[in-house]
Amino acid sequence: MKVFSGYQEEWEEVLVDEDIPDVEDPAFLVVYNDDHNTFDWVIQCFMDVLGHTHEQAEQLSILIHFKGKATVKTASKKELKPKKDALIERGLSAVIEE
Repeated sequence: MKVFSGYQEEWEEVLVDEDIPDVEDPAFLVVYNDDHNTFDWVIQCFMDVLGHTHEQAEQLSILIHFKGKATVKTASKKELKPKKDALIERGLSAVIEE
């Protein structure tokens, strides 16, 4: 919406409520360490489901192994839900934290 600024005698662009996009707070997809999935399988899952490069997936799997868990993706809860479900279907322990 454009409004007239009388002080400067020019039109300027301002945002009104209907122009502001509806943005969700970010959520975090967290994967936990387990004793039954191999590094190779976890890396493959991260590449297939999350679109990570091999290097990213490998680094995350090492973090999970040594720290017990790691955030593997940050996005809206709506975007993360199918990714979490896909990881769980592949045998990984994953949750969404807000």
